[in-house]
Amino acid sequence: MNGQVLLFVSLFALDAVYGQASYSIPEEMPRGALVGNIAQDLGLEIQRLISGKAKIYSRSNEEYIELSREKGVLLVKDRIDREALCAHTALCALHLRIILESPIEFFSVTVQITDINDNAPSFEKNEMKFKISESATIGAKFVLERAMDLDVGINDLQNYELKPADHFSLKLQNNADGNKNVEMVLQKPLDREKEEQMSLVLTAVDGGEPRMSGTMLIVITVLDANDNAPVFTQHTYKSIVTENSPVGTIVATVSAFDADGDLNSKVSYSITNTLDNVRKIFKINKENGQVSLIGNIDFEKSRHFQIHLLASDEGGLTDSCKLIIDVQDVNDNKPEINIMSKSNMISEDVEINTVVTVISIEDLDSGDNGIIKCFISENIPFTLKTSDNNLYSFVTDGDLDREKASEYNITVMCSDEGVPSLSSSVTLTLHISDVNDNEPVFERSSYEAYIVENNTPGLSVFTVKASDADWNQNARLSYILEDSSVNGVPVSSYVSVSAESGVIHAVRSFDYEQLKEFHFRVRAQDGGSPPLSSNVSVRMVIQDQNDNAPQVLYPVQTGGSVLAEMVPRSADVGYLVTKVVAVDVDCGQNAWLSYKVHKATDRALFEVGLHNGEIRTVRQVTDKDAVKQRLTVVVEDNGQPSRSATVIVNVAVADSFPQVLSEFTDFSMHDKEYNDKLTFYLVLALAVVSFLFITCLLLIISVKVYRWRQSRVLYHSNLPVIPYYPPRYSDTLGTGTLPHVYNYEVCRTTDSRKSDIKNMQAMSQSLVSVDGVDADLPQENKQTSGLCSQMSTLQKPPNNDWRFNQGPRPGPSGPHMPYGTQIRWTPQSGTRAAGGPEVAMGTGPWPQPPTEAEQLQALMAAANVSEATGTLGPGTMGLSTRYSPQFTLQHVPDYRQNVYIPGSTATLTSNPQQQQQQQAMAQQAGQQALPPPQPGQPEPPKAAQTPASKKKSTKKEKK
Repeated sequence: MNGQVLLFVSLFALDAVYGQASYSIPEEMPRGALVGNIAQDLGLEIQRLISGKAKIYSRSNEEYIELSREKGVLLVKDRIDREALCAHTALCALHLRIILESPIEFFSVTVQITDINDNAPSFEKNEMKFKISESATIGAKFVLERAMDLDVGINDLQNYELKPADHFSLKLQNNADGNKNVEMVLQKPLDREKEEQMSLVLTAVDGGEPRMSGTMLIVITVLDANDNAPVFTQHTYKSIVTENSPVGTIVATVSAFDADGDLNSKVSYSITNTLDNVRKIFKINKENGQVSLIGNIDFEKSRHFQIHLLASDEGGLTDSCKLIIDVQDVNDNKPEINIMSKSNMISEDVEINTVVTVISIEDLDSGDNGIIKCFISENIPFTLKTSDNNLYSFVTDGDLDREKASEYNITVMCSDEGVPSLSSSVTLTLHISDVNDNEPVFERSSYEAYIVENNTPGLSVFTVKASDADWNQNARLSYILEDSSVNGVPVSSYVSVSAESGVIHAVRSFDYEQLKEFHFRVRAQDGGSPPLSSNVSVRMVIQDQNDNAPQVLYPVQTGGSVLAEMVPRSADVGYLVTKVVAVDVDCGQNAWLSYKVHKATDRALFEVGLHNGEIRTVRQVTDKDAVKQRLTVVVEDNGQPSRSATVIVNVAVADSFPQVLSEFTDFSMHDKEYNDKLTFYLVLALAVVSFLFITCLLLIISVKVYRWRQSRVLYHSNLPVIPYYPPRYSDTLGTGTLPHVYNYEVCRTTDSRKSDIKNMQAMSQSLVSVDGVDADLPQENKQTSGLCSQMSTLQKPPNNDWRFNQGPRPGPSGPHMPYGTQIRWTPQSGTRAAGGPEVAMGTGPWPQPPTEAEQLQALMAAANVSEATGTLGPGTMGLSTRYSPQFTLQHVPDYRQNVYIPGSTATLTSNPQQQQQQQAMAQQAGQQALPPPQPGQPEPPKAAQTPASKKKSTKKEKK
């Protein structure tokens, strides 16, 4: 049978078994062969097999069947040999259990293994010899060795055949155990003289398809006559032996009698069992027939033994009998505890009767020795429930509390009822997972904290502490200040609570005189889901600090009038003059006041009570005592450090009021005059300081306005600026060239940052542009100004490229531009190099500074030339030749004429024709210039304004 046959699938409700399925498969199926669709037969989903971690459990360690969770089928895992698995048992089956978790379920599966004809009948011996007397009578029986076939049913041994069959025939006898004894019966007398030795072939045949057989050779030697065969006293012997009996134990004794005499009557005994293990366990004494043990007897392996014995004489005659041995069980096996499925951790809020672990208990002994009782530790919320097939379910029997017991080490003890009793145990460790079922608990039912007033905000006052019996996240606490108000103000503006540590901090500085105590509540909340919380009341008490000085209520101190207490000159000792009344808003010892006299006109006349402030006379008042008595009383509290207040008490020693009035009026007027003088001096000092400040402010504003107006005048005119040069820039080489500062218009490319132009910071940001036509530049030049970058205003060391030879250098004879040069950005044409403010505005020192008249005349002359020509040529700077014979207008270069680029020999020069026109115009302007002043000559009068200059002045005034 190569296929599989589904016998039946039954589902039934037991205590723990949820279903049962049975299958039938032939032996010797290949690995991976299909046994059955267990998911379909048991009504289970594939996903349930996967999520439940379905697995197969069997009592034996050998695994022949495996479960495919993904397909839900049973497959052959290993070669199944029915003969090795079940030996002589006709019905062979594998009993399996399929275990599922979450929740725990298990199903019973039976797989019957059917036999195939894969074993041929065989004899233990290939040859068997007989010695038979020729006088043997017809019908004499000779026991032959049986053949063994490991198959069962139709595939088992069915028949024997003996060839040739001239003298002997076969006789088969059926035994109670189903086996057949084979006897060879003499059918025809033997004649030793004719045939001394015969050879026969015994064939054993089974009934399988195809039929298989085994043979054995029988050799018969014909002997001389022996008339009587041995005869056993019993056809069947029975005996009982206890398992685990020691080797050498005599089990039974058999005997046979032979009527012959002499040698033919001597009987020898032997065991004829062939294929079983009888000969490995038992032996028989050939001479006396005692059967004894030579091996170990195990009841769990074999409970019965059937020994076939043979008695033969010297003449070859034999007889046979059976010895049946029953093995008596001994309690030699402990109960075996196997954990089929278990959970290592369960939640503390599981319901009662939740299955935690399923165990299987088995005892190989029988009878009372195989009856098992199990029990577990007491006083635990678990119990064992039994079901069929020695299965025990370990279930919860009560409520679990992780806070009382976070884990259980449960010992399951199982013992049988044998004598002596044997037992075994197993320890299960079960962890209880936490559930957020405990609220936080504060260490106190309420808290009371103290803080001294005038504290620093943020000061740590005290700590509230709570604990949670839960574990991990469920025990992680957070502290929260509950919303409430104190006198209408939220309590959060008074205190704050650290969420992690529970430390309470003061948010503000407290004043005991305003707030003496207040209450609030703090809530502790765990991190469980859902979170649990509890709260506690906190009473915050503010402690007083000596931060208030005593306040004198009487006598009242007034600024205008003087109050005095009258003491008649007839006052006796202890006369009560007055009482100093003072209070302290502090409390406790900080408010305990003491009084003492600090100053007094006459200390021997008055005293003040230390605690009540009463001022009394110490002695009798006399006529010598002054009328005006003045006492300074100090009121001091008892704080640490102490605070005090003073009060002046005026006492008049007189008998009449007018006398007192005159005395104290003078005293009051004197104080008033002193106060009036002090006030006058203070007001006078304030007025003087204010006048000086306003004067300085006006002076500074005037100077600024004057400079601004000067700069505007020069800026809005088309006249060139006559610069002043410091003495350090005079010509030292004797060439006669006047050092000068020029304005250059420079437009750089985007790579011009690599140039060597050296710039220095200007002395002022007030720059004057002498280019009057900047506003008339075309739009294209304005657009190209974006390509010009700002040049650095940081002063750098001079570059040797600026040091021209004496001949071609255009102006200054120094190594770099004089004084300060400002690179200025103009919206018309990019950057512009301009001189410092001293050069531009003419404020720098000259060797012999010109007068204002000389400057104006030069400006007017230049303006006339500009009006006539419409342009400025070189030499129209309006300079007088008084400064040097070599100084002529052609020596003054035009700032638009030549541009020298450092590091390059190129020179940017204007149109030559235009230069010639400009030179001619410059010579005419030079002739119109003022003659140089002579030493000691008075300052010439200022020249009258030309029409052009008037027009320029008019425009400047309008602006």
